[in-house]
Amino acid sequence: MSFFLASASDPSPLQDFCVAVNDTKTTVFVNGKVCKDPKVATANDFFFSGLRVPGNTSNKLGSMVTPANVAQIPGLNTLGISLARVDYAPYGLNPPHTHPRATEILTVLEGTLYVGFVTSNPDNRLIAKVLYKGDVFVFPEGLIHFHLNVGKTKAVAIAALSSQNPGVITIANAVFGSKPAISADVLTKAFQVDKKVVDYLQSQF
Repeated sequence: MSFFLASASDPSPLQDFCVAVNDTKTTVFVNGKVCKDPKVATANDFFFSGLRVPGNTSNKLGSMVTPANVAQIPGLNTLGISLARVDYAPYGLNPPHTHPRATEILTVLEGTLYVGFVTSNPDNRLIAKVLYKGDVFVFPEGLIHFHLNVGKTKAVAIAALSSQNPGVITIANAVFGSKPAISADVLTKAFQVDKKVVDYLQSQF
């Protein structure tokens, strides 16, 4: 008999840390990044001040995500964790999206959010809840989920993710804003709508 094991998060590191650098001349790669010599690592390799700054929510969705992953904190390389700050204007939306490489746990710091995720086929069951300040909600890896500010004031949340580089696929952007565009023949059949509807939606992205 054969047994196969699958990892649900980034592989465990085999060293204390591996500070990411962009020197492509180096031949040592770990988890997709080149490692800095540990002897020359500094505190700044493990530091990021960006989450103290509110995100600009003056956009069509009324939300802004500020990531703190390996791109902002090189010392996160191989450590399998990251954060993001999410700011919401009143009634602002972090639209339906997925993280292909991470589970997310969201903590509300301010405001009231309606959040939820949809289970995989064939059930496609919506699991949703209204969250208040201090509440926590988990979004399983890879599932489509969203956050909506249902309050009249701004809201703020912190998301922790189980990957140094969780990735994000915003559903509307991916489907209607791909480059090159997905054929209207595909989208009209998939969504069971007229081509004019597809053309309009693609024009928005």
